[in-house]
Amino acid sequence: MVCIPCIVIPVLLWVYKRFLEPILYPFISPIINTFWTKKPVQDTSTSDQKVQNNGTYKPEANGEVTASGSTGEADKKTD
Repeated sequence: MVCIPCIVIPVLLWVYKRFLEPILYPFISPIINTFWTKKPVQDTSTSDQKVQNNGTYKPEANGEVTASGSTGEADKKTD
C-alpha cells in the first residue's frame, strides 16, 4: 500500500510543471535571477587531457588509439 503523500506530491508536481509553470515562470524568473546572479564555473580541462597553448587537446599516452591512428604506449607496471 502506498501512502497518500507518495501519490499526491508527484501528481501536484506534474500539474505544476505541465500547466502552472508556463504561466507563472515569466513572473517568477526576475525574482529568481536576483538570487542566482553568479555564473557557474566551467572547467574545460579534464584529468586525462592536457591543453596545449593553441587551445587544442593532447591526450596522454594511455594505450588508446589517437585521431591520427597511432597507438600510444600503455603504462606498464613493473613489480
